[in-house]
Amino acid sequence: QVQLVESGGGLVQAGGSLKLSCAASGSISSINVMRWYRQAPGNERELVATITSAGSTNYADSVKGRFTISRDNAKNTVYLQMNSLKLEDTAVYYCNAAGVTRGSYYAFNSWGQGTQVTVSS
Repeated sequence: QVQLVESGGGLVQAGGSLKLSCAASGSISSINVMRWYRQAPGNERELVATITSAGSTNYADSVKGRFTISRDNAKNTVYLQMNSLKLEDTAVYYCNAAGVTRGSYYAFNSWGQGTQVTVSS
């Protein structure tokens, strides 16, 4: 069992910055990929950013140049630095991690509980 705990959400004015964190815990052998998703009310969940264990990153066009995803493999933690925030960035942000467990060596795909990011004018 792998658990993800998110933090860092909150209220910020447009143009401001916020940094989200997501820490994974449990019987982890390796985390192959970590992702950030977001979901606004009435909308479907969308992929925001992805980072692999090798450090390769991808971003949604809507956040490219403003958001930066990073990870600390030793801490099993992924971050999302959000700069130049816009009103349309308002959403619940979820982290996701996929990898391999220790011991029984099962694959896992876990989700965080979500953290609210609200951007005001």
